[in-house]
Amino acid sequence: MELKELKRIATDAIDESSSVFCEVSDMIWEYAELSLKEYKSTELYVKVLAELGFEVERNVAGIATAFLGKAGSGRPYIGILGEYDALSGLSQVGGSVEKCEVEKGGNGHGCGHNMLGAGALAAAYGVKRYLEATGKSGTVIFFGTPGEEGGAGKAFMAKSELWRELDSALTWHPMDVNEVTTGTCNSCLQVLYKYRGVASHAAGDPEHGRSALDAVELMNTGVQYLREHTKDDARIHYAIIDGGGFSPNVVQPTASVLYMVRSKLVRDANALLKRVDKIADGAALMTETEYERVFIDGCSGTVPNHALEALLYSNLCEIGVPEYTDEEWEYAKALKATYDTHGAIPSLAASLDALARAEVEKITNGGELAINNFVAPLYTGDCFSPGSTDVGDVSWQTPTAQVYTACFTSGAPGHSWQNVSVGKTSIGHKGLILAGKVIAAAAVELFECPEKIAEAKAEFENRTKGGYVSPIPDGEYAKPVEI
Repeated sequence: MELKELKRIATDAIDESSSVFCEVSDMIWEYAELSLKEYKSTELYVKVLAELGFEVERNVAGIATAFLGKAGSGRPYIGILGEYDALSGLSQVGGSVEKCEVEKGGNGHGCGHNMLGAGALAAAYGVKRYLEATGKSGTVIFFGTPGEEGGAGKAFMAKSELWRELDSALTWHPMDVNEVTTGTCNSCLQVLYKYRGVASHAAGDPEHGRSALDAVELMNTGVQYLREHTKDDARIHYAIIDGGGFSPNVVQPTASVLYMVRSKLVRDANALLKRVDKIADGAALMTETEYERVFIDGCSGTVPNHALEALLYSNLCEIGVPEYTDEEWEYAKALKATYDTHGAIPSLAASLDALARAEVEKITNGGELAINNFVAPLYTGDCFSPGSTDVGDVSWQTPTAQVYTACFTSGAPGHSWQNVSVGKTSIGHKGLILAGKVIAAAAVELFECPEKIAEAKAEFENRTKGGYVSPIPDGEYAKPVEI
């Protein structure tokens, strides 16, 4: 049987069960659970995996909301990564072109992880059906990886060396364009600083009060001055998650601030975090307060693998993009009108290569296309993103690559209500099914062409010869952010 026909076994299986994967996506969208609290989402995936015939394992790497589903036997082992956590404060009515919360202050899938997990599940199922039909030696493993938005589940799994058993790992992410991504990104560390002071009447007894909020504010001020003295790739972000209450006439006895420190290399992020720690010490000293330092998570920069990226790209081009109805186009145009990114030219290649930019600019009419219904050119150079993802830690332990598919309207802001809205529409469904097919077809090609795995491994060994440095300190465990 020819390779195309073998791939078709997997992609046809995805089409036959597409309603299952779209329903999973919509249910996860409804649950909208935060990082490392994805309990309903986990139960749904475990149930569906079992119904689809996978061998299920729970509490992977000791994380309550991490799991896997395995099918096939023997080598090679191909891992497919799924995420399913949401973001706080992004509750939004699905399919609406107006900002409208379902639940005031509620959560929402502004990064599309409801689709990410479902599309990865579709891919794993397609590969399972191929293995069953052919009797080919090989194992596909769907990994449920929690806490990408704040918890770094994959990095904690890497701490237990989990990913080293794989021959390759494939994943995807909802985006506003169909392309294969490459390059590296920042490593990232998150630490919560929980200050404790002494409450008192702010007017009648101020001398006995010790303000935890003052400490947080002084810490933040100190970090602002630090920003001038960081490396170009460094980023420092913070959020005050406990302001001490709502009464200004009470000296605030508690206050907490969550810091995120990024730099390209883990060692540089650790060095910068030590400086932030010193500022935290100084703020406590100045205010005569105390604080508890809680390590939340850490993740590494990504290791690109051009061999796997070329494989994903060829399969993305071979499968092609979905067709959209008039209603979908009208909805997309109306949603695009709610944000101001008109004229932005989509795709990584367009941002880094002049010829690619000219090509994409022509296709999109200068960035005005509402849905990017084309495959962007493949970029094969070196590049860097200041963002972070715990996929990086996977890529330090096994050859890894990612594809993007158009699940959002063109130019939509990241982590936005617009992305939550489109994530429960047929546009999102078409994007996740496309991603599932591309990953499944690429995985079939890896099973059928062992030389492609060998090529990816050779590149991986060369790029990681400096060795993996875990961003997770010894003795730490995966935990959600709590005030």
